[in-house]
Amino acid sequence: MTENIKLKVTGLSCASCVGRAERALATVDGVASGDINLATSTASVQVTRAGLEPDLAAALDKAGYPAVILSDTLSVAGMTCASCVGRVERTLKAQPGVIEASVNLATEEARVRYLDGATSAEALARAVSDAGYAATPAADVDAEDHSARKADEADELRRNLAIAAILTLPVFVLEMGAHFVPGMHALIGRTMGHEVSWTIQFLLTTIVLVWPGRGFFTKGVPALLRGAPEMNSLVAVGTFAAWIYSVFALFLPGLFPEGTRAVYFEAAAVITTLILLGRMLEARAKGRTGAAIQHLVGLQPKTARVERDGQLVETPIREVVVGDILHLRPGEQVPVDGEVLTGTSYVDESMITGEPVPVEKAPGEKVVGGTVNGNGALSFRATAVGADTMLSRIIRMVEDAQGAKLPIQALVDRVTGVFVPVVMGLAVLSVAAWLLFGPEPALNLAIVVGVSVLIIACPCAMGLATPTSIMVGTGRAAELGVLFRKGDALQGLQNAAVIALDKTGTLTEGKPELTTLRMTGERAEDEILAMLAAVEVQSEHPVAQAIVRAAQARGLDLPPVESFEAVTGMGARARVAGASVLIGADRFLASEGIDIGPLATQGQAIAARAETPLYAAIDGQAVAALGVSDPIKQGTPAAISALHELGLKVAMITGDNQATANAIARTLGIDHVVAEVLPEGKVAALKQLRDAHGTIAFVGDGINDAPALAEADTGVAIGSGTDVAIEAADVVLMSGDLAGVVNALTISRATMRNIRQNLFWAFAYNAALIPVAAGVLYPFGGTLLSPMLAAGAMAASSVFVVSNALRLRGVKPVLLDQPAPSAADHAPRPVAPRRQEAA
Repeated sequence: MTENIKLKVTGLSCASCVGRAERALATVDGVASGDINLATSTASVQVTRAGLEPDLAAALDKAGYPAVILSDTLSVAGMTCASCVGRVERTLKAQPGVIEASVNLATEEARVRYLDGATSAEALARAVSDAGYAATPAADVDAEDHSARKADEADELRRNLAIAAILTLPVFVLEMGAHFVPGMHALIGRTMGHEVSWTIQFLLTTIVLVWPGRGFFTKGVPALLRGAPEMNSLVAVGTFAAWIYSVFALFLPGLFPEGTRAVYFEAAAVITTLILLGRMLEARAKGRTGAAIQHLVGLQPKTARVERDGQLVETPIREVVVGDILHLRPGEQVPVDGEVLTGTSYVDESMITGEPVPVEKAPGEKVVGGTVNGNGALSFRATAVGADTMLSRIIRMVEDAQGAKLPIQALVDRVTGVFVPVVMGLAVLSVAAWLLFGPEPALNLAIVVGVSVLIIACPCAMGLATPTSIMVGTGRAAELGVLFRKGDALQGLQNAAVIALDKTGTLTEGKPELTTLRMTGERAEDEILAMLAAVEVQSEHPVAQAIVRAAQARGLDLPPVESFEAVTGMGARARVAGASVLIGADRFLASEGIDIGPLATQGQAIAARAETPLYAAIDGQAVAALGVSDPIKQGTPAAISALHELGLKVAMITGDNQATANAIARTLGIDHVVAEVLPEGKVAALKQLRDAHGTIAFVGDGINDAPALAEADTGVAIGSGTDVAIEAADVVLMSGDLAGVVNALTISRATMRNIRQNLFWAFAYNAALIPVAAGVLYPFGGTLLSPMLAAGAMAASSVFVVSNALRLRGVKPVLLDQPAPSAADHAPRPVAPRRQEAA
């Protein structure tokens, strides 16, 4: 049996490309044939077995002709337990072209990666709907409609619970009242009679099952008939078994031996009511797990005051475009990202960065949509709108992290894949055992045992254990300015043994100043500084900009530059006013065969003061040693101390001078220093640290940190850094402060601890109580678990798991109340040298 898979292929330009791509497809085991149409860039592949999509994509990618892979999110309704999750995932993975599918019970979403051309989001949604779970592409679901649907579901649960409780109370009192009120059993017999009492119970219980409890049957029975039973199936079978047995006992009493006739209407009614109660409490708690996202979405203003034809017009936020001029009054929320044009004010950015101190904004400063303006009035130009704003990107990152499936979830998936069928089998075996070996009345006892086993083993808690903790944990992290871009980073970060840090912009402010200039030779100081600034003005490196600022502070005119070249990790060279100028590290000049001579001593003195030494040469002769100081961030010492208290080693990996790096490490108490490395050297240093100490997390902010961020077990990008660094990272710190690393670790450890607690409860609960429900304690005192208690325990299990996850909302930032010692005293004062002494 073969299956045809269609997919889009990129990079094809000629018949030779087609041939190579077809040969790549043919190398995949299970491919019968593969034909590619160059005109449409479409491949048609005949496969002899399912599940080859990832292999096809990998083969094409290796050959240099990547397949187009799309990602979509489906909104899935009707899932109630881990078995539902497994069913939806298996349905999606069985669709042609699907590479990966992950379903989240807490968010009620499925995330799917599939080959373009093989299927579509609409086709995937239809497949899930055909499997019994109403699915819609998330892009087609308006956020307000989704919220309204959830509100309607919650209202329906409350109504059904109220109706079930009102109808169940008389049933419970009639059948179980004698256990609480002495003489009540006899009173019922003398007045209405037990037959009438049972008839009333029959009527009320039947209404409970067909009205508020109908959902268990309308969802559970079709799933059972499809051979994919889930929680609703267990409840439906359990309650129906108790009800039908009671119906026979009431209306066909001759079928039962004398003294064995009994009814269990109260069990069916109370089970239904208790499970509805559990679902309502669970729904309320699950609603709070998404509070962080709801809060972030709520930060987006609906309108903005925009200049239109010289007038200020109140404009819907969706109509604002890049380049529009917006005006902001005191106390208003910033509607979109922009750059301040006029006015000064302090803006509260705590909802984005987690930092409580308002930030001063003046012309040229950036403002972020969703933040709150202080007492000043501002006008600004929109630089990002809609999905491109920082707030929208944060929301997407948090949603992606909340929808992720951690590696720890794999165990849950394997268990829940077979859990419900196994439970139904255990219930049948328990009933059979009691019928064969149980004391009289064996049939009554067997019914009690069978119903209890079915009800107590519902796998709701298993399905909620991990996703609810992830939702609350990542949401709380976002409130603290920590974004987990990739869900598995939440699990990976807790295992870090070493935190490796870049220096510039991570440990330091990233705004260095020229603090020392030592000259040698005949050229005038202003002339040399102007020539060096002319070279460095071409570079965006922070150190280069420090030299440029020093020249500007002196009012120097910069000579023309030709043939500029930046040498990564070394320095820069150019021709300035006809002369060859080099500026960079000592190793750069050494590689060009230039001896720095007496300037070496000056460089050593500069490095000893924790400044970065640079050297300059003109026409092959060393002419100057420069010292550039980058002040240590105020919170850095406290953060490193906190990392040590968490039991971590701290390393610094930098391209800076070894002596400078050592001086900074001594000041901050850093355990391990790797200096004078190029970007690829940072990767090698990480590998060495991993071999020596174990799992590594790397924190950086620059373009040159991207390879190291990707290489580390967990890459942490400072949010104030470059987009390249952020895209390469697993975790983003919006505050740009190392305190965020401590908070990220704290959240990671707390969340994983919470997940382990939930999983232990979910598995231990079932492992302990299924045998109890089956009657293993009966020989020791005649104890049998009531089906009603089983229903209560099952509902309590789910509520416990979600409530336990909600405790993560109370995780406190570690350094919030701890004053960070200032490192400013360690940094030399910036100067704009006018006439320093010659060396």
